[in-house]
Amino acid sequence: METTTIIDAISPAIVAKKCYLVEILVKKGNEIEIVIDSEEGIVDIEDCEYVSKAFEAAFDRDKEDYSLTVSSAGLDQPFKVRKQFEKAVGSKVEVLLKGGKKMVATLTGVGEDGSISLRYSAREAVEGKKKKVLVEHEETFSTDQLNGVYPYIDFSDFD
Repeated sequence: METTTIIDAISPAIVAKKCYLVEILVKKGNEIEIVIDSEEGIVDIEDCEYVSKAFEAAFDRDKEDYSLTVSSAGLDQPFKVRKQFEKAVGSKVEVLLKGGKKMVATLTGVGEDGSISLRYSAREAVEGKKKKVLVEHEETFSTDQLNGVYPYIDFSDFD
């Protein structure tokens, strides 16, 4: 099954639910995974069911012999498409840089070239101070500097 054919079949349903496509995976044995995210808020089970029904209306399960999973972009998954980055502007994200450095920062912008701008604090030695102090940074990172950008979940908000 071709990805473009799948996109053509499900696009109207995705748009109707005010969602967007994050990823389509077609694995061995015609195992199909469709991942969507919401333009506003979160994806709920009804959104996934709606997209699933649109897919099933377009493809005969007996002829195509497929299995289908429609899900939302997980909080444990990195951002994959530009809209995810744009939606997260102003939010905290967890960033994994090439070389192994990991940081929590506020996503402040997304460049046309896919670069991202981050605001973060780091403890640094400052001349004239005995202890390291918190220093604010605003920095832009190109896509080749990134291993992944994830939604940040602050569990202290759940107290």
